[in-house]
Amino acid sequence: MVHLEQELSALKDRLLTMASHAEAAVKQAIDAIANRDYDLAMRVRAGDAVIDRFEVEVDEMAIRLLAKAPLAGDLRFIAVTMKISQNLERVGDEATKIAKRARDLSQEPPLKLVVVIPQLADLALKMLRIALDAFVNRDTGAARALIPQDKQVDALNKEIHRQLATQMIEDPATIARSLNLMVVAKSLERIADHAKNVAEEVVYLCEAEDIRHSGKSQAALVSDQGNLAS
Repeated sequence: MVHLEQELSALKDRLLTMASHAEAAVKQAIDAIANRDYDLAMRVRAGDAVIDRFEVEVDEMAIRLLAKAPLAGDLRFIAVTMKISQNLERVGDEATKIAKRARDLSQEPPLKLVVVIPQLADLALKMLRIALDAFVNRDTGAARALIPQDKQVDALNKEIHRQLATQMIEDPATIARSLNLMVVAKSLERIADHAKNVAEEVVYLCEAEDIRHSGKSQAALVSDQGNLAS
């Protein structure tokens, strides 16, 4: 039993190391856009292979643990770890997409339009950090409270798209640059989606309840509890 606990701890550590790489890749990709840094953008793209390898390692460790017939709680932990790893790999993919656009944008004149890409990035990364902290601390309250924040990211992404669409109409010379920034905004929205997915997996881990399609956020849970009490 002690050996199994050590292996579960090692699995968790490997996942969190993967998470730190994925988060760093997103930050660096956004920095590459802000600083028009071609070399940094290329390094982010090259680093995607490292995140891919982490996903393979996490899966291999998890499969070995599944063969040891763990208890139900440990089984959920292993399954959730694999799902979180998949989401982190996709976060890495989105960072690579952003880096590709950063590479292209670094070779074009900057837009005069101020686009709040950094604000959107901050929101998405904050959601990812909260979701991962909820996983570490097994904090379902934080996980459930995080889920509705996805709507804020969606709204900001739509506003960015609206601004860029207007810019393209008013100045067709900016079309290529505006489209690149639209792709960046969409990638950040998807990163927030993956953070939401991680939060939903935390709820499943701690409560054995699958809320992926139920929309049960913290607010919904409080409402349910109030109805039961009345």
